[in-house]
Amino acid sequence: MKHTLVALVENEPGVLNRVASLFRRRNFNIDSLTVGRTEDPNVSRMTIVLDSSVARVDQVQKNLYKLVNVIQVDEVTHQPFVSRDLALIKVRASAEAAWIASQFGARIIDHREDMMILDLSDEESRVEQFIEALRPHGIIELVRTGVVAMGQGSHTVQAAPQFA
Repeated sequence: MKHTLVALVENEPGVLNRVASLFRRRNFNIDSLTVGRTEDPNVSRMTIVLDSSVARVDQVQKNLYKLVNVIQVDEVTHQPFVSRDLALIKVRASAEAAWIASQFGARIIDHREDMMILDLSDEESRVEQFIEALRPHGIIELVRTGVVAMGQGSHTVQAAPQFA
């Protein structure tokens, strides 16, 4: 089973390296790790997808909290949340590839000569299905962002306001 953690960290140089080093030292395997800015310029948000057969998720959370730059860690796996993975896929241009893209709700964002670039943002499993459907039609290049996740409704992962 996969577990999804959302961690808020200080937006400072070296934080990603410290988090990655923690996973390396503890021999935890990461399925996906994404990092991006938040509404607060001093805070970055990490979405970490782990295979729970490798490590206990509560152990991972405790180890993350030991890092100085980690503000908050929340497991969203068992809460209502939405997640997205973005894939850009360059394929040989064909009517079949365009039809597959339309069936998955992907967009053709570039079409030149005999190549086209397709864009799909969806749940990770659906992105994987899309890639497998395109594989027989000639994938030339593929890039994915990794999973980002956000709690549904009123569930948020936000740093507590800092009062001076």
